[in-house]
Amino acid sequence: MPSVPPPTRDTAVRLEWHVLPRPLRDAVAARCGSPVVAAHSRTRGFTPGFASVLECEDGSRHFVKAASLRAQRMFATAYREEARKLAVIPAEVPAPALQWVMDDEWVVLGIDHLEGRHPARPWRREELDACLDSLEVVATELTPPPEGLVVSDAVDDLAPFLEHWEVVRTAPPDLPLLAEHLDEAVELARGYAAVVGGDTVVHSDLRDDNVLIDGAGRAWFCDWNFPVRGASWLDSLLLLIGPRGDGLDVDQVIAARPLLRDVPADGLDAVIALVTGYFLKSMADPVPPTSPRVRDHQRWQAEVCWEWLCQRRGWGS
Repeated sequence: MPSVPPPTRDTAVRLEWHVLPRPLRDAVAARCGSPVVAAHSRTRGFTPGFASVLECEDGSRHFVKAASLRAQRMFATAYREEARKLAVIPAEVPAPALQWVMDDEWVVLGIDHLEGRHPARPWRREELDACLDSLEVVATELTPPPEGLVVSDAVDDLAPFLEHWEVVRTAPPDLPLLAEHLDEAVELARGYAAVVGGDTVVHSDLRDDNVLIDGAGRAWFCDWNFPVRGASWLDSLLLLIGPRGDGLDVDQVIAARPLLRDVPADGLDAVIALVTGYFLKSMADPVPPTSPRVRDHQRWQAEVCWEWLCQRRGWGS
């Protein structure tokens, strides 16, 4: 079994409300419509931008994200892209709605505050089912992509993952059966392009830190920075990595879910092999100071995916 997963809380070193420039804080308060009296940082995730729930004097709450175009350009650009996409995602999609945007020296997003909690870890089957139920709504509402929502194609977006396997080949990590089956895994991953294409907007970055469960038990998806156009089942499959590592029988889940049960096994395996290469390569990259646990998480996901792939393919049995 994979090693124990690293903690999912406090994974990002984020900007805090008090360190934002005073003119920016005043502008945000004006957009919120009331002075800010408290800020609660959201430290899950792996990016260093500002992400807090702001409490205002009038009792309202707002989820606000911000990044400096000068000091955090990559993250500011990602927030700008998220705003562009949230602006045209239909209200029927379980995603908190965009309220307003500021885009000058800082990119700032005001997003509906959703009263909810992240899924429990280890994952519970009922919360996983809630997520998969909501992903079926996403597949219905975002097929085809709504007018004005321009996203890259999944085949093109995932192509660099094949190159990651070539990096892994030069210095393979010490994982059971990897040396014996590395060539088979690479060949399997090469088949991804035949299965990931489609006409659905796919979130592409779903983990427990990007999910909120509301009081009624419905799952909502946050952080729409990197959606792509692809197969309707991709999010459902990739979301299973965490639950699989936490001990759930996700192959049983696959057999029961409408988006997954009819996908050929080799197609699912091609995508698992592809993302395994991504995690194996990424876990060895330098550790960014603003996200000191990201490589630990990627290492754990690499172990989970590799063991899952070996089990599905019968390697080592």
